[in-house]
Amino acid sequence: MTTENSNVPNHLGLILDGNRRWAKDEGLKPFEGHRRGYLRLREIALAAFERDIKYVSAFVFSTENWNRSTQEVTYLMDLLNWVATSEIKKLNKKDIKVIFLGTKVGLSQKIINNIQKAELLTKDNKSGTLALCLNYGGQQELSDALQKIVKDKIEIKDINPKLINKYLYGPELPALDLIIRTSGEQRLSGFMLWQAAYAELKFVIKNWPSFTVSDLEDALKDYASRKRRFGT
Repeated sequence: MTTENSNVPNHLGLILDGNRRWAKDEGLKPFEGHRRGYLRLREIALAAFERDIKYVSAFVFSTENWNRSTQEVTYLMDLLNWVATSEIKKLNKKDIKVIFLGTKVGLSQKIINNIQKAELLTKDNKSGTLALCLNYGGQQELSDALQKIVKDKIEIKDINPKLINKYLYGPELPALDLIIRTSGEQRLSGFMLWQAAYAELKFVIKNWPSFTVSDLEDALKDYASRKRRFGT
């Protein structure tokens, strides 16, 4: 690995935090924050691809989010269904490949079918890859990977980081270069723990729906100014 700067991250991670707080500050219903949050994600992801970032991964629903109220979880599932069936057409027209990362356990068959159709529709697109971390947990991803390795009866001597990577939810994704988290929180909350090993971190005070393309540009400038190190 090199310690030289790359002006633009190859893989950008986004932890979309503060949707409900944004809605409260705006005097809107809490769930409206989630809808605005997705619209902001689409805008920021497309802006990232226009700036030569090849991969954008976004934390949209964690395995812990099931602990929220039934009403909120239902709304979020309906929103994700809308993304997978309606919004996917807009992303497809932009030549964006969309993949979903996470466990299928707990998801309705309707959602599973729709995300599979969305992935099939966009699988050959070349202008950027948007990975939506849905029903995702970093520890759960590693647990699932290890279970698959055991099931495949892999010899202990053959288990190494390269092999483990092949068993992750998105083995085609490169390591994360930059992770941006909004709302002022300064933690990863289980977001892509394996891929984040050497990622640069950027914490922003703004709630996610208030995060603008200008804020993205500021984060990219900050990233370009850093000298990345990989254990050296």
